[in-house]
Amino acid sequence: MPELTPFHLAIPVHDLAAARAFYGEILGCSEGRSAADWVDFDFFGHQLVCHAIAGAAREGAAHNLVDGHDVPVPHFGMVLEMPDWEALAARLKRADVVFVIEPYVRFRDLAGEQATMFLTDPSGNALEFKAFRDIAGQLFAK
Repeated sequence: MPELTPFHLAIPVHDLAAARAFYGEILGCSEGRSAADWVDFDFFGHQLVCHAIAGAAREGAAHNLVDGHDVPVPHFGMVLEMPDWEALAARLKRADVVFVIEPYVRFRDLAGEQATMFLTDPSGNALEFKAFRDIAGQLFAK
């Protein structure tokens, strides 16, 4: 796969302190620039900006049935190397994070087999972290 340039994503949060605790302490993302109403995070090499917006907490996302699970939509996240995904899953479990979809392997023995997990941040933004044993061969497999 060619090296990709970092993406930039800005999301609403209802509480910057809670966002700092979740993205910084639980996910391990280092903090970059910030102001009174926003903070940048190094989200696995990408720029994630949390903007404090009154009333930003989501009541609930829409869902799409995938592999027998209600996948929250919209969501964002990262495709990680398998050892990094496994380490993150273990860290999230140790932190007693409540998963929307517990870590598991989907599409087992099919094209696109992947490890995946879904969770939400304190403002209800849905995240997915996934991993493939062969990212280049499986990420866009049909």
